[in-house]
Amino acid sequence: MKFKLLISILLFSLTFSAFAIEMELENIDGTAQNLNDFKGKWVVVNFWATWCPPCIAEMPDLQQFHDDHADKDAIVIGINVEDLNDDALKSFLETYFITYPVFRKPIATESALGTVPGLPTTFLVSPQGKLEARQVGSVTAEMIENFIVKWEAKQLVLQ
Repeated sequence: MKFKLLISILLFSLTFSAFAIEMELENIDGTAQNLNDFKGKWVVVNFWATWCPPCIAEMPDLQQFHDDHADKDAIVIGINVEDLNDDALKSFLETYFITYPVFRKPIATESALGTVPGLPTTFLVSPQGKLEARQVGSVTAEMIENFIVKWEAKQLVLQ
């Protein structure tokens, strides 16, 4: 009996610990935030740089997706992989009218979400905190929307 209880607790703990991805981030104002803070929403995590033309090209779509969903069911967060000073990064964001949250993380080939083999790289994390997709290269708002719709339809079928 105690063994079954121990196994049940262990399985529950494993399920619960897999609920969210731990990833500590620092925003452009120097405040720390964790990816877990966005639980309950879809989180589009976009790794980018100011010198990356495809990164810049996809920003209007990411901003539009963020504007359409931020108060409801999803959020876009950008992770700048450069070692820029605050003024340069803020100026860039203002120039391109980027209002979604942007964090700093000097480039590494690995993140808590997985490998970042090139830029841009975008990860999609479900409201349950599970990594559901990764795209190396540009994404559009339509691509993100379509993925979420298909994923949610699949979840309904599985229930």
